[in-house]
Amino acid sequence: MASSLQPLATSLSPQERFQEYLQAKGLRQTEQRKFLIDEVFNQHEHFDADELIERLPRRGSPNYVSSATVYRTLREFVDAGLLKSFQLEGRTVYEHDYGYPQHDHLYCTRCQELFEFTSDELIALRDRVAADQGFRVTGHRLIIQGICQKCSQTRRKKRKQDLV
Repeated sequence: MASSLQPLATSLSPQERFQEYLQAKGLRQTEQRKFLIDEVFNQHEHFDADELIERLPRRGSPNYVSSATVYRTLREFVDAGLLKSFQLEGRTVYEHDYGYPQHDHLYCTRCQELFEFTSDELIALRDRVAADQGFRVTGHRLIIQGICQKCSQTRRKKRKQDLV
């Protein structure tokens, strides 16, 4: 997935933040949880549970994690404020939340790529609309759907009238 966002400085690593969450909930850190947090935060990309499971070692291999543990741990990562989840075309997509700025997305419906962007103008508009309604903003999510530049160019080249 395309990304132009840079991580923000944080006082704790995602691993340390998750450890604090587990302690607060009275849960213990397991090897599977440690492996999953490293795997998820090793790269910045959007993913669903099935994509993550596909990247993980298979049953019988070192660091194997069951599908049930993956789904449960992803919910814990969201509860801990490490990941955000949202629905996209019938699937739950996860993205890094901890250590990344508020941002929005462009979604290409052809290649299914998510492009992240930030916009001061959009934030100003959001805040102005909220203020006009006496509304206190705690966050927002915007996903603009369309066709990306690469997919638009690919289609144009294949049209018969363009080849004549």
